[in-house]
Amino acid sequence: MHFKLLSKDDQKAIDSLKEYHGGSSEIMITMNNMRKYQERKKVLAEKGFGKMIEQAEQLVKKFGKLSDFERSASISYNENLGIATSQVSGFQGAKATFRCMKRMAESASTDVPVLVPAEMISVMALTDDYVYNGDLLVTLTMAENIMQVSKFCNTNLIGIPQPEKRFLELESVTGKKFPRTAIGNDMSQLKLMNQGTFFGNFGGIEVSNDNHLIYLDGITRCARATGGNFYLNPSWSSIIAVCYYGRDLPDLHIKISMLLSTQNLMQFRMLLNIMKEYLRNDNSSPIYEINIGNAVTLENFIQCSRELKESGIKGVSLAAHIYINPDLGAADYNWFDNAVKVLESGTNLTFKYESDGTAREMDTMEAYFISKQELDQKSDIIGDVMYYKCLQCTKDAREFMKRGVRVNFGKSSL
Repeated sequence: MHFKLLSKDDQKAIDSLKEYHGGSSEIMITMNNMRKYQERKKVLAEKGFGKMIEQAEQLVKKFGKLSDFERSASISYNENLGIATSQVSGFQGAKATFRCMKRMAESASTDVPVLVPAEMISVMALTDDYVYNGDLLVTLTMAENIMQVSKFCNTNLIGIPQPEKRFLELESVTGKKFPRTAIGNDMSQLKLMNQGTFFGNFGGIEVSNDNHLIYLDGITRCARATGGNFYLNPSWSSIIAVCYYGRDLPDLHIKISMLLSTQNLMQFRMLLNIMKEYLRNDNSSPIYEINIGNAVTLENFIQCSRELKESGIKGVSLAAHIYINPDLGAADYNWFDNAVKVLESGTNLTFKYESDGTAREMDTMEAYFISKQELDQKSDIIGDVMYYKCLQCTKDAREFMKRGVRVNFGKSSL
């Protein structure tokens, strides 16, 4: 590229932040230790979540199996077709996730036993309470260790309140200033100038000035405390920052949201240029997955895949929404037929469910921003929404398999 994306001063601040967290080796060792099932169970027992984990272990034993459907439907696979990876969004904390597991276990005796998607996404703000009190850890444990999904994506919204002393520490470490507002109880919040309405900024897409450092700090703290290793990225600047930051953090993975509007090939190429500027030694990138925007045609999705392959960047998957909830796009949005054609072209696809295509209560972005108290009260409703997304994912996956397409699921469904 003609201009460096990060100045030496930018790099110095990012490097200083990494050293503040112990350096690359320490971050990886701590994160991967917290991914071990027994370590997580020990911590959760101390935090009072032992019974929920025991119950989840029993529930997963009742789940339906992919092999049963393959046998009953006489499925055979065509290796010339693309591979489909299942993904469902909206796993809003422990109670809702546990409710979804109960519904999935109950479905085993129905005509469509619900299978565990390969990937799950949560849009829960990484507050200190959520990260450190055990709620996130038990959610990750149920998803990654018990249901055995291959990826669980968390979302760091930079506008969440944080202890004032943390801002002071980060300013001292990085040499940067973070404009913020005191909100009481020794807590402060970044000033988000574009937050015209509650949803106007989605809680943190505005990564202005040096706010990318707040993003990097948030995902690092969460990774070390819980073992979470996959995070949604909110903005172009934080993508640049994390590509540089994650060059020597091989187990840290980033998902790029469709909210970045990679809706056409020019924007996709911009992204490839950013990634290629800061590749790891093995030609992989911290960017593991790119959610192509909802407006893209199937032809351009296929072209994105071709250009990604030609770039030489390794280990990146491309995702597309199959259904979306009505406040993220058109109410009648349905990309299933396009997904079939993409897969039939021999192109791999991660197929994602932001909705099951039905306008259910709490099947909106509102569920991502409600208070902790309201989330507790509505956890069964939200858990049911998650279940119906997984059900629709399973139904569509069956159709893919009938056409000879291999589909990736969570290991507990295999």
